Amino acid sequence: MHDYIKERTLKLGEYIIETRNTVRTIAREFGVSKSTVHKDLTERLPEINAELATQVKEILEYHKAIRHLRGGEATKLKYNRDGGEDGEPVEVGHMTSKKFVEHRGVSTTL
Repeated sequence: MHDYIKERTLKLGEYIIETRNTVRTIAREFGVSKSTVHKDLTERLPEINAELATQVKEILEYHKAIRHLRGGEATKLKYNRDGGEDGEPVEVGHMTSKKFVEHRGVSTTL
């Protein structure tokens, strides 16, 4: 394993312990892919520093356990951030859907 990969892996491990951020957030902040972060933390880190890897594993398991809640929250925020008063059109991506508001989240026009 190259030295720069070992260094990055240790930095990622220490960073997730400090911040408890998600893999997606860490990938964005370090300028690497989610796959790279995940591989570094789950496969490479145990070979480099087993104690740090155990702490990281607990955080990753916690994130996995609550991901269904995060997903629901993200969807709720996505549809509520651009208005959302009854009858007021809500922008969804590049589309606007009045039906979304009228049916309180159930829309076949999206």
